[in-house]
Amino acid sequence: MTAGAIEKVSDFDLSDWEFWARPMPERERAFELLRAEPGPVFFAEPVVPYAERGPGFYALASYADIVEVSRTPEVFSSAAGGSTNIADMPPEFAEYFGSMINMDDPRHARLRRIVSRAFTPRMIRKLERDVELAASRIVDELLLTGPGCDFVHEVASRLPLKIICDMMGIPESEYRFVLDRTNIILGGLDPEYLPPDNLVETLLTAAAELQGLVQDLAVRRSGKPGDDLLTALVDANIDGERLTLAELGSFFILLVVAGNETTRNAISQGLLLLTLNPDQRELWLSDVDGYTPGAIEEIVRLASPVNFMRRKATRDHEVNGHLYREGDKVALFYWSANRDTRVFAEPYRFDITRSPNPHLGFGGPGPHFCLGAHLARREVAVMFRELLRRTPAIAAGEPERLLSNFINGIKHLPCEF
Repeated sequence: MTAGAIEKVSDFDLSDWEFWARPMPERERAFELLRAEPGPVFFAEPVVPYAERGPGFYALASYADIVEVSRTPEVFSSAAGGSTNIADMPPEFAEYFGSMINMDDPRHARLRRIVSRAFTPRMIRKLERDVELAASRIVDELLLTGPGCDFVHEVASRLPLKIICDMMGIPESEYRFVLDRTNIILGGLDPEYLPPDNLVETLLTAAAELQGLVQDLAVRRSGKPGDDLLTALVDANIDGERLTLAELGSFFILLVVAGNETTRNAISQGLLLLTLNPDQRELWLSDVDGYTPGAIEEIVRLASPVNFMRRKATRDHEVNGHLYREGDKVALFYWSANRDTRVFAEPYRFDITRSPNPHLGFGGPGPHFCLGAHLARREVAVMFRELLRRTPAIAAGEPERLLSNFINGIKHLPCEF
């Protein structure tokens, strides 16, 4: 498709990778048109090198549709082909990406129960302290580096990376290894991370290396336990159930990918929003503690780091007047729902006092609501408290965006302070 003015739905194609390279105002206009349609619009599936092209999908752009589908997981399955791609997940991918995000109950509930029990109150308290110490150290080092840097590399990516690696007992010497592999796994079709002529092998190799890292550590923990989440997961026993090594490996991939990429993009986009909205910066600076909770929700709403999740209908079912047939695929575009004027007044305005703010930045209601939402909120909040108190004039330059239909990512962001 040749890029041009977007005036009607036929002017763009969500399955065309060129669409996801368009400037943000053009993408915003496209989803405005989709939300104005009387029902969800059907698209052909994107062409990807790791799967055959399927029959197509419905793009759910409205808040009401996404909430309703999220509330009926017994009809709209996450397991039927996976939820993180429009294309059905090939069998060789399931070994690494078959964690709870790509499952339905009861398997999903079992894994979530085991993982949730491992997050003890004591561990959560330790995590909160660790986030504060890590954010303080990052800003200490930022101030020593000079008047500017790549904010994504020097700030936004470092906090979630350190917290997740420390939480799993992964040594600092492996931080870079973990970050590089997560960049590959969520690199979309961005040539900076994935070579076009060797995409599948690069992707699967990165996943295998992450899985191997955590499985090796898990074997060591079984004989010499540590004070970390990995030990808790290895030892977790819920009604006689334990995580297998394969389940542990795929959960780790989910944890580092979801926790790393999404939180770092929320932090990066938060700085961009502050730069573009100096009035909101001044308001936040006037009462950092008081405004932080609302500001974080507004950052997550507008950032919407995960563009969509996919579901597949297990039977015929009607949602808001539209009949879906068994086997139909639907893509839940959270980024679009968080700009729906039927729910959010002036949705493109960054307003740290917005209330209520029922955004879907952590997914829709139901069993797949983000397990790490509390930790993500904590990390973003603590990072911005440190930045606003110690570098109140920090400002972002022009972002370099990730070429991906799944992650709404910023891969480079120059900043000055």
